[in-house]
Amino acid sequence: MLDLHQKVNAPLQQIKEYLFEEKGVEVFIKREDLIHPNISGNKWRKLKYNLIEAKAKGYTTLLTFGGAYSNHIHALATAGKLLGFKMIGCIRGEEHFPLNSTLLSAQENGMQLHYLSRTEYREKFSKEVIEQLHQKFGDFYILPEGGTNELAVKGCSEIIDEINFTPDYLLSAIGTGGTLAGLITGMNHSGQIIGISSLKGGSFLNNDITQLLPKRHTNWEVLTDYHFGGYAKTTEELFSFIKKFKQQHHILLDPIYTSKMTYAFYQLLKKDTFKRGSKIVLLHTGGLQGWQGMIEQNKVSKEFIQAFFN
Repeated sequence: MLDLHQKVNAPLQQIKEYLFEEKGVEVFIKREDLIHPNISGNKWRKLKYNLIEAKAKGYTTLLTFGGAYSNHIHALATAGKLLGFKMIGCIRGEEHFPLNSTLLSAQENGMQLHYLSRTEYREKFSKEVIEQLHQKFGDFYILPEGGTNELAVKGCSEIIDEINFTPDYLLSAIGTGGTLAGLITGMNHSGQIIGISSLKGGSFLNNDITQLLPKRHTNWEVLTDYHFGGYAKTTEELFSFIKKFKQQHHILLDPIYTSKMTYAFYQLLKKDTFKRGSKIVLLHTGGLQGWQGMIEQNKVSKEFIQAFFN
C-alpha cells in the first residue's frame, strides 16, 4: 500500500568544487530522485494530490496520456497498482511488439494500454475523443499528459517547504511547466526561479506556466537554448558532461531533463549570471528510467551505459 501523506526522502545535498569557490556561490541539489524507486522526482509530487482527489471522489479508474517512454505512465502505473486503482494509459502512436520496458512495466502493474493515432492524440481533450473514451472505458478520473494540472502545481509547491533556507536561485528542467509553476508558487515571490526547457522551441512554456499560476509572479524565466536538439535528443557533449558530473559528485543525472538543466547551470555560472554569496538549488527531478529508453532506441548501448557509470 502507498501512503500519499508520508514524509518523502528527498534530501538537500550540497556539492562542492573549485569553480563554485571561485565564483563565490554555494550549490545544493534537491534529490527528488530518491523519493521512490519507481515514482521518483516530480512525478510523485504531481500525482500526490490528484490521487488523493480521485480517492476522495470515489473514482476506481484512472485514465491518462503519454508517449511510449513516458516517465508519467511508468510512475502512475506503479502508484495506481499500490493504491488499488484500475488504470488506462492512452499511448501516442501505433501499437508495437514487443513492448518496450516502460509499457511492459505499466502493463505488468495492471495498466490497460489504449493506443491513439497521432491525430487523435493531438485532439485528446476534445469533447469527441473524451466521449469515445467514456463509451469504451466507462467513468474515470483524468490525469493529463505529464500529470500537470492545478493539483500537480500544489504538490510541486511543497518542494520548497523542505528547503531550510530561501534560495537566491532555484533551477529546474521543464517539460510541461507544472513543476516550475509549483516552484514559483512555493517560493512566493522570493529568489529567482530559472526553468530550462528540454524542448526545442519551448518559448510557448512561458504562457503555459503563466496559466498555471494562481497569481502573477515576476521572479522567474524560461531559458530555451539548452535543449541539445529537442526533447529526448542528446549529444556526445551532454554524455561527456553527465559522466564527468557522476565521477565528481557521485550523482547520476537523467539524459532528458536534469542533465540539460545542470549543464545550463554551469554555463550560466561561467558567465557570472549568479551574484557572489548566492545559495543556488538545482532540482533533480528523477527520470532515471530514461536511460533504459536510450538503450532500447539504440541511442546508446547497454555496454556503453555500464562502462559509462562504473
